This record gives sequence, C-alpha cells and structure tokens, in this order.
Amino acid sequence: MIQLAYLIPLFPLLGFLVNGLGWKSMPKQAAGFLASLMMLVSFALSLGVFFEVKGGAPDTIVPLFNFIQAGKLLIPFAFKIDALSSLFLLIITGVGFLIHVYSTSYMHDDEGVVKYFAYLNLFVFSMLLLVMGANYLIMFIGWEGVGLCSYLLIGFWFKNRDYTNAAKKAFVMNRIGDLGFLVGMMLVLYHFGTLSYNELFAQVSDNQAVMSGSTYTWIAICFFIGAMGKSAQLPLYTWLPDAMAGPTPVSALIHAATMVTAGIYMIARSSVIYNHSEAALHFIAIIGLLTALLAASIAIRQYDIKKVLAYSTVSQLGFMFLAIGCGAYTTAVFHVMTHAFFKALLFLGSGSVIHAMGGEQDIRSMGGLGKKMRITQATFFIGCVAIAGIPPFAGFFSKDEILAAAYAHSPVLYYAALAAALMTAFYMFRLYFLTFTGKFRGTHEQEHHLHESPIAMTFPLMVLALLAAISGFVGLPEVFSEHHALNEFLSVAVTNGVHHHLEHSTEYMLMGLSVTLVVAMILFAYAKTKKPDFQPNTGLAKVLENKWYVDELYNAVIVNPLLQFSSFLDRIIERKGIDGGVNGVGKLVRWGADRMRLLQNGQVGAYLFTMVIGIVLIFVIGLFCVTI
Repeated sequence: MIQLAYLIPLFPLLGFLVNGLGWKSMPKQAAGFLASLMMLVSFALSLGVFFEVKGGAPDTIVPLFNFIQAGKLLIPFAFKIDALSSLFLLIITGVGFLIHVYSTSYMHDDEGVVKYFAYLNLFVFSMLLLVMGANYLIMFIGWEGVGLCSYLLIGFWFKNRDYTNAAKKAFVMNRIGDLGFLVGMMLVLYHFGTLSYNELFAQVSDNQAVMSGSTYTWIAICFFIGAMGKSAQLPLYTWLPDAMAGPTPVSALIHAATMVTAGIYMIARSSVIYNHSEAALHFIAIIGLLTALLAASIAIRQYDIKKVLAYSTVSQLGFMFLAIGCGAYTTAVFHVMTHAFFKALLFLGSGSVIHAMGGEQDIRSMGGLGKKMRITQATFFIGCVAIAGIPPFAGFFSKDEILAAAYAHSPVLYYAALAAALMTAFYMFRLYFLTFTGKFRGTHEQEHHLHESPIAMTFPLMVLALLAAISGFVGLPEVFSEHHALNEFLSVAVTNGVHHHLEHSTEYMLMGLSVTLVVAMILFAYAKTKKPDFQPNTGLAKVLENKWYVDELYNAVIVNPLLQFSSFLDRIIERKGIDGGVNGVGKLVRWGADRMRLLQNGQVGAYLFTMVIGIVLIFVIGLFCVTI
C-alpha cells in the first residue's frame, strides 16, 4: 500500500482538473459528488497507509522522478511515508472529506460552486504535497500551493471588495513568511548540500561539532518565520481573522484543520535541527505564548461568530508553538489533531447557524437557537467543552499536556498559558450561551425561517463531535497510563527535545487547578450572558473589541508610509524622472530636427555653397593635422 502512496494526492488533483476544466458545463451536484468521491478515495488510501505504518512498516521513500539534477545536487520528486506524514494524511483527507460533504449542501445554490470544488480539491492536493514531500523543495511547492488556494478561496466571492482585500492581505502576509522559509532552505542547501530530509538529518546527527550553534539557530529562526506567516503567529497573524470572508467550509478546512497547521508540521519534521538551537526554541515559546494571550483577549469582545472562532484558532496555534518551544513536538502534534476535530466542528457548526439565520453572523442578533437546532446545538456544545479542556473530551488531554510541558519548562510559562486557557473557556461559552440559549434577538423574519440544517451538513457535525469526544484517549497522561499511544507512534519520526516528567501528585494538582478554574469561567460566562447587555464598549473592552488596534498600528507604521513612498516614487521618480528622461530624449530629437529642417531651403545654389565650404573645411583640417 505504501508504494501506492502517490495515488493519495493524485485523486484530488484529478478532481481539480475535471471540475476546473469543465466548470462551465459541469452540473453543480455532479461537481460536489466528484470532489467528495476523490476525497473519499484518498482517505481510504490514507487509512491503508496509516495502518501499514502502525503495523511496523519502516520509513519509506517513494521516488517518482528526478526533479532537479545539477552537478552533485540531486533533488528527487519523492514522498516520505512515516508515522508523522501518515497521521497528517488521515487528518487532511478525513476532515477534508467531511468538509466536502458539508459543502455540497452549504454551497448548493452558489453560482460558482463548480469552481469552488475545483479550488477545494486543489487545496487538498497542495496540502498533501506539503506533508508527503521527502525534501524541503517538495514541501515548499505544497506550501506555496496552499497559499495560492487560500487566496482563491478567501476571495471566492470576489464581487465584494472587502473580501478581495482580505484575500490579498492573506496572500501578502504569507509571502512575507514564505521568504523566511525560502532563506532557511538556502541556508540548509549552502551548509549541508542537500534538501532531502534523510540526508540532512543524518548529517546533523553525525556532525554535531562541525556546524556552529548559530548556524542551526539561523536556519531554525528562518523556518519559524515561515511558520509565523502560515500558522498566524505574532506579528503575521492579522490575515487569519480577515480570512473569514471566505465561505464557512473554507474556514473549517484551511483555518482549523490543515493550512494553519503547516507550520507545526514543518517544525516537527525539522525537530532534529531545532534540538540544536535552544535560543530558537526560547524564541518560539515566547512568540507562541504572546500570540495565545493576545488572540484570546481579543476573542472575549468579538461579536461576529466566525471572528470569535478565528481568534480562537490563532490562540490555539499559539499553544502549539508554546509546546514546541518547550521541546514537546509530539505534544504540539497531539493538539494539532484534537484541534482539527473540535475546531472544524465549531466552524461547521457556525456555518449551520449562519445558514439558518440567512447569512447573519452577529451573535447579538441570535439567541435561543437551540430550540430549533438540536443537533447543531449538541455538537457545538461538545466542541466548546472540548476546546475548553473539560475531561474526558479531546481538548483536555492535549491542552493538559501542553500546560504540563510549560510547567516543567518554567512555572511562569505555565501560569501565563493557564490564563489564556481560562480566557478560551470564557469566550467559547459566551459564544455558546449567546447563540443557543436565552431569547431570540433577531428579526421576526429570521425567527420564522429558523430550521435545522440538512443531513449533508449535520452528518459531518456528528462525526466530528464523536472525534472531538474520544480522540484525546490516544494521549493519556502518565498519571492514567504508562503508554502514551501517540508519543510511541511518533517517536521514530519526531525527536522531542526534552522529556518532561512531573510527579504524579504535581500533575494531579495541575489538572485539578485547570479544570476547576475552567468550570468557574464557564459559570462566569453563563452569568454574564444570562441577561446580555450590548451597550457600547468603553475602556479596555473597547480596545479588545477593536483588536488592540493592531491593524491600525500596521496601517500607520507600515501600510501608509509604503503607500506614501510608492506615491512619491510614482510622481517624482517614475513620472518626472524616468518618464521625463525618456520623453526628454524624444523632445530633444524633435527640437533638433525642427532646427535642422531649416537648412533644407530647396535652393541649389545654397547647397553648392555649403558643399564648397565643407570641402574647404575638410582641406584645412587635413592640412592642419599633417603639419602637426
């Protein structure tokens, strides 16, 4: 089965080609069915590969052809199948299939639905290239591919100028991070002469004394800059909340389960390099923690249901990078997996709500939806409980593992991360209570049309709710079990920097503290939303509602000065300098021609006189030169 792994990305590519080339003539239902079928086949193949790897199959390189060959440099187009890639294959194709099925109903009436499914298949193809590549160049091709597809999908409703601006913002900010990744690749190629994982990691392991620590640090930092853009970390995070302009299933696929986790995958894949740079890990831990705190604080005062989930995603990604900074790479991957389930569930649940509300996204206009949407309410509640970290749901185990790693690394990191976790519980249940409980606050027409979503939308919700409930059991902490199934599975592919061990009494204390405080925050959220007051915010609440004015700061410090500078270049350098010089040459030639034209008077005598004068001058000059 592993030798057929190349078929996994091939089927989504086939779906893209068929829908993309036939977008004008392809029936809408056929496009959705074809795209979903391609994902189902890829998922089935991924399952086969996963169980083969889990059964003890060794790491395998599946070569296709030589991509670049120049002198001693050989970069093959090949796939690496091991524990890490096989796990991500399951997440991408499994969650991707559910989102495709959901989209068949959610996007049913959209006029561009065939193109939508073509883009969705292309995105999955690019993401599969990213995680399956056997070298950094193939990863980079997939890396850029998902960036392109995110641009197409975020700006899918391109007739709305705000949506196209959001797509451009995502594209530009990702390119900034991608430059860092590209520089890191060049450094790897310069110092090690290869981009292939196996060759590179063998050299790193065998030649620890050859390279200085600063070399590894620069490579690690450059790679992390790439991850900052793709995984929305400070300061390159502001594109992700704006990316909610795309259709809700796009938000679930790109901004919950796949693209934004690419940075985590890349660093986990490069764990051997990061283990040689303590400075880079410290930097990652600080950035991750600050991102988790900043985004969680913003989510507390957002009223757009998708914006709350967007900032939640940014915050949860910060938790993952905090785990990486503590050297717990498999813990970060664990949270990637659980987050993919409960955040995709929450995004799709929000899409169900938006569908029922006729496109309304402001939670101040909702309330009491649970009476008409039982399945959506129940599954959304499971997602909220999972992300808040209530046992025995998935988020409890992965987030507890992150908090334990932070505590073992530094108690300061632990308490700051705990504060972010408590804010998570508050804003998620604030969202839940304002949306599904209390009295309906929308219009009479909206209330009249409230209904549960069709089975094509509720079925993915139920599957994801089940996964959000039980998937945490693959990573039981030491106080419950000596065998951490996920750590044991990933141990060959990912090398944790530090083995964090806490006394059982300490771990019980940390669990009890976090769960108790989370329950208290849920009760506090209930009390605050029982009689909601939507008066205009003031003071700190207004600052949070306006997202700490980070976008305004970027506009004042970066965007506006660049626009003014480009305007100066346009007016002075381009128009008066370059254009003026080119036009000046033309004017000079024309002016000279006008003057020379006066010499042509049409009189033969004048021409003869001029010729004689010329002959005399030539004679005098020649005589003068000979004399000298």
